[in-house]
Amino acid sequence: MTTEAASRRVFRSKVDTIRPTYGFEDVSLAPGTDTVEPSDVDLSTTIAGIPLALPVLAAAMDAVVDARFAGALATLGGLAVLNLEGVQARFDDADVVIERIATAPDGEVQDVLAAAYATPIREDLVARRIEEIRAAGSRVAISSTPGAARRWGLFCAEHGADLFLVQSQVSSARHLASGYEPLSLAEFTRFMPIPVAVGNTTNAEAAYALMEQGAAAVFVGVGPGAACTTREVLGIGVPQVTAISDVAAARDAYHAATGRRVPVVGDGGMRRGGEIAKAIAAGADAVMLGSPLARAQEAPGRGTNWGMAAPSPTLPRGTRIRVGTVGTLERILLGPAHVTDGSENLMGALRQSMAALGARSIAEMQRVEMVYAPAVGTEGKSWQQRGR
Repeated sequence: MTTEAASRRVFRSKVDTIRPTYGFEDVSLAPGTDTVEPSDVDLSTTIAGIPLALPVLAAAMDAVVDARFAGALATLGGLAVLNLEGVQARFDDADVVIERIATAPDGEVQDVLAAAYATPIREDLVARRIEEIRAAGSRVAISSTPGAARRWGLFCAEHGADLFLVQSQVSSARHLASGYEPLSLAEFTRFMPIPVAVGNTTNAEAAYALMEQGAAAVFVGVGPGAACTTREVLGIGVPQVTAISDVAAARDAYHAATGRRVPVVGDGGMRRGGEIAKAIAAGADAVMLGSPLARAQEAPGRGTNWGMAAPSPTLPRGTRIRVGTVGTLERILLGPAHVTDGSENLMGALRQSMAALGARSIAEMQRVEMVYAPAVGTEGKSWQQRGR
């Protein structure tokens, strides 16, 4: 081969085919030809057969959800998800343990977490928490990892749970393992007498396969949560706008093929009303919030929050963060807001956004135009930037 021919040799690199992906700060929602009155906007949705007046689920985090919080959120129109493998199912007085975690020095908190979550889960406490949530006036949604789902799924259903969420770092339709028998989602959804939702994924093909195996809802998001460090620790994740949009495309294709519509829930990465609006516009039927709701007076975390993988004794993929306590859950979701950054009256912001975009329902909001606009947060905001 001549030197000239060698100089024309073409090499293909993985970065040549990197796909552009988008997070909330990369996009904006474009007004169209119509607007509607905010009072005419309907925020209701249905997740796994459970009707909700607000498209909000509270994340299955110990600093966010207990029976009291579940009742408060249900009163406002949302749904809280209890962490089956958390402190509520391990300790009679979970508040004492939560206070210990919330007040531990930064250098000791991981040891405190690991010790607390090493205590075994108790059947009597799981049954009691289900009863307490129902007594508080809420439907009962329970979350567990795939490893615990086989042991606890039917137990929760028999004791009155309405929804069981199988939630892991990354959910796939096919899990390979040589040392044990993995959970078969198709079999699990078939023998469970209540709907089974699955999370989390960011991939359209994986989401479609989960729907084929009977998932009643699919949760989207790997690593965007404020208390999650999966992206830093493992280097994996897809920005939420792209992830939600891809999974929503799978939902629409599956609906067209089968007639069954599987709701999509955007899970994590939303701090303000505008981000919730973008999540719905990207295709989510509802959003799951953790840290924004951990700031409520009703939340058990005393102004802190930590990820579900934070207690791992070998490789924590979450951390305790201090979010503060800013007011009631009603103020955070429905206002009136006492700040101007969009972190309070989240549903009021969503309603106003939908009204300005001419969307009277969640379904109509999913059809509004989205544009690539990385400068939308800084354009003309130089005076605001100086004050930060």
